[in-house]
Order: sequence, then C-alpha cells, then structure tokens
Amino acid sequence: MKPVLIVVTAAALLAGCAASYENRIERSLTSAGVSRPVAGCMADQMVDRLSTAQLKRLARFAKGVDRREVEQMSLREIQKRFQAIGDPEIVEVVTRAGLGCALMGA
Repeated sequence: MKPVLIVVTAAALLAGCAASYENRIERSLTSAGVSRPVAGCMADQMVDRLSTAQLKRLARFAKGVDRREVEQMSLREIQKRFQAIGDPEIVEVVTRAGLGCALMGA
C-alpha cells in the first residue's frame, strides 16, 4: 500500500472515530438535560481538545453519575466529584466548553 493511501485511510478512520465520540457525547449530554444546541457545541469542543484516552475516562465517569443525584447536589459537590476524575485537563475542557457554549446560547 502506498504511503499516501495509508495516511488518507488513517485520517478517514480517525475522523470517523471523532464523529462517533462527538455523537455519543452529545447524546449523553442531552439525556442529562443539556439542550441539544449546547450539547452539540460542547461535544464538538471536547472532541477537538481531548485525547481518545481522556474521552474514554470521561465516559467511564459519566456512566457512574445518576442525574437525580446530581440535581440535588450543590455546585461545590459537583465540582469536587468532577475533579475526582484526576485529570485537570478534562475538568478544564469540559468546564470551558460548558460555560462558553451556554453563554453563547449555542
């Protein structure tokens, strides 16, 4: 296989993976109560700024979150639990994406 074809194929596969992650993130956010435009905006930013490993770590964290429990938590409690992921970059990217997209009314 020619090197150019390998690069093009790899790029296409990676783009497909990114789109898949973006769709899953958007669905998760909307099912958690985030509006579809904000969820789409956040998902786009998160996929662009986080590695695949970080996205997987975030997905594992999200599976353990009960929406009803979170609705009863204070902002301080949510922040503390979120920081327990142990990756400051994930916390920063998700926080910035959430605030930026919400403020833009995405």
